Amino acid sequence: MKLRVKFRKYGPVRFIGHLDVMRFFQKAIRRAEIDIAYSSGFSPHQIMSFAAPLGVGLESNGEYMDIEVHSIISCNDVVERLNKASVPGIEVISAVILPDDAGNAMASVAAASYTVTFREGRMPKVDFAVELPKFIAQEEILITKETKRGTREVNLKQGIYELNYEDGIFTMLVDASSAGNIKPIQIIGALVEYCGETLQENALLVTREEVYTNIGTEDAPKYVSLEEIGHE
Repeated sequence: MKLRVKFRKYGPVRFIGHLDVMRFFQKAIRRAEIDIAYSSGFSPHQIMSFAAPLGVGLESNGEYMDIEVHSIISCNDVVERLNKASVPGIEVISAVILPDDAGNAMASVAAASYTVTFREGRMPKVDFAVELPKFIAQEEILITKETKRGTREVNLKQGIYELNYEDGIFTMLVDASSAGNIKPIQIIGALVEYCGETLQENALLVTREEVYTNIGTEDAPKYVSLEEIGHE
């Protein structure tokens, strides 16, 4: 059966890259004695996939990993076993059984929600409560994005589904699909530049709150968290 595991990543562990997080879970699953399935062939490996990899330095309350297992006692037992085998900075929140027709975590990602604040002393002198509505009202929000083939202009407007500001905190829901994949720093950088300021290096504290899939249509999207696809 397929399991979808939701976990948090916080504290100093936020500086650990995606490949190291994957290696950690491979070892944690063995220590937890989860009855995981392995691929066939000369070099068997645990059948495991992750949703959209988290950038280094970002915290998250909603990361996802799909695994295949031969058997489990219960979803709660999987959570307890993994947490006992875990380390400070990685906390397993839930585990659900996926239906047979569920897509894998990475292919299912359509959107993500974030909370963004400025580090102390690095917030520009801008009244964001006044400027944000004018920023969002633009027909286009263009930025220059660097790629392996050079630079290209990207319109962020179509990928910003929600963007709010209150008491020094930005909350946003943005496109996180493989085709779009908008990063919060791109949005805040464009906003600060729109206000005539420059975003300082390492000025933002970013937390990914949740990752969503679209169970509606492209014209009428309906976003639900990845864990809502499964059941306990």
